Amino acid sequence: MNMNYTAEELAFRDEVRAFLDEKLPADIAAKVKAFRPLTKDDHQRWQKILSAQGWYATHWPEEYGGVSWSPVQKHIWDEESSRYGVPRSVPFGVNMVAPVIIKFGNEEQKRTYLPRILSGEDWWCQGYSEPGAGSDLASLKTRAVRDGDHYIVNGQKTWTTLGQHANMIFCLVRTNTEVKAQEGISFLLIDMDAPGITVRPIITLDGEHEVNEVFFEDVKVPVENLVGEEDKGWTYAKFLLTYERTGLAGIGLSKAALAHLKQLASRRLKNGRPLIENTTFSQRIAKVEIDLTAAGISNLRIIASVEGGGVPGAESSMLKVKGTEIRQSINDLARRAIGPYALPFVEEELADGFDGEYLSDEHAAPLSAHYFNNRKLSIFGGSNEIQKNIVSKMILGL
Repeated sequence: MNMNYTAEELAFRDEVRAFLDEKLPADIAAKVKAFRPLTKDDHQRWQKILSAQGWYATHWPEEYGGVSWSPVQKHIWDEESSRYGVPRSVPFGVNMVAPVIIKFGNEEQKRTYLPRILSGEDWWCQGYSEPGAGSDLASLKTRAVRDGDHYIVNGQKTWTTLGQHANMIFCLVRTNTEVKAQEGISFLLIDMDAPGITVRPIITLDGEHEVNEVFFEDVKVPVENLVGEEDKGWTYAKFLLTYERTGLAGIGLSKAALAHLKQLASRRLKNGRPLIENTTFSQRIAKVEIDLTAAGISNLRIIASVEGGGVPGAESSMLKVKGTEIRQSINDLARRAIGPYALPFVEEELADGFDGEYLSDEHAAPLSAHYFNNRKLSIFGGSNEIQKNIVSKMILGL
């Protein structure tokens, strides 16, 4: 594997940088770099800019409005966009349900939903996890019973990210209770405005309304909203999770976060030397940087395999585990670098309690919230413990 970019890839990197210099809204980039939550309008504004450029659906075939980027070009985009403060695309439509529809959906579903995802007309959320069915997703209990031309859906989903904004949800539902758990699950597309759906907010440790509970009570879903075959949804779910887990590695995000960490640790304190000159702290930074470099090389190696015609399998689990651990380690070190100024969740609380050099630092107040929010990284998309089991079976043969 050649670890150096070709001349064409370097030219593409320059094109990406020029586009971001010109088109990335400064207010959105400032929020991203300061770890502040984005509004629905922020996401939709940026999606329109990307769509106008033709760079929104980087995983789609060109025939459906996608971009013919190579895996290396996608890697370059990830690194440069993280460095510039580009918001990550809300993945549930463009990066998750769309690939399932493209591979397993019928032509009518492709004609109906793919253009609406590109235009931003539909905002999707994911209905997988349930109380008691998270990492053990096959134990889900939400039922869909066929009644003529409809399914009647009853049950509950939880940890539904940004479901308060969504008008569509893709769900795993149980359609057969007489077979092995994985063999009785189907993949349904459900209108969030359908009668019988209730969305209830869950406020997380960072004080934000990011996730929700979604309740289904006798919800009627047209049979034509079934993707693929009935009782084959587990296959489609595994296909989707491969996309999700690979994206969770977040190599570009970690590189940007590491640069920010070094900036924080290099500031001279009023009563001493910069924290980065502390031997113990600098060793911790060095360790996470070595881990990140190794993960980046592994990511490029897997990309090279995909470019040669391979398909990421258990390797996506490996990237998910190491990538999320690295991101959490950087979050922890950044929080430590700020010290007590990272404790409050609300900026206004700083004014009453502290009088220090970080008081006016726009990056200080959100760091604690960001740290707590990212504790979820090692859980969602399949907990890291489950991913280690997959790696041990599929790669190590244990």
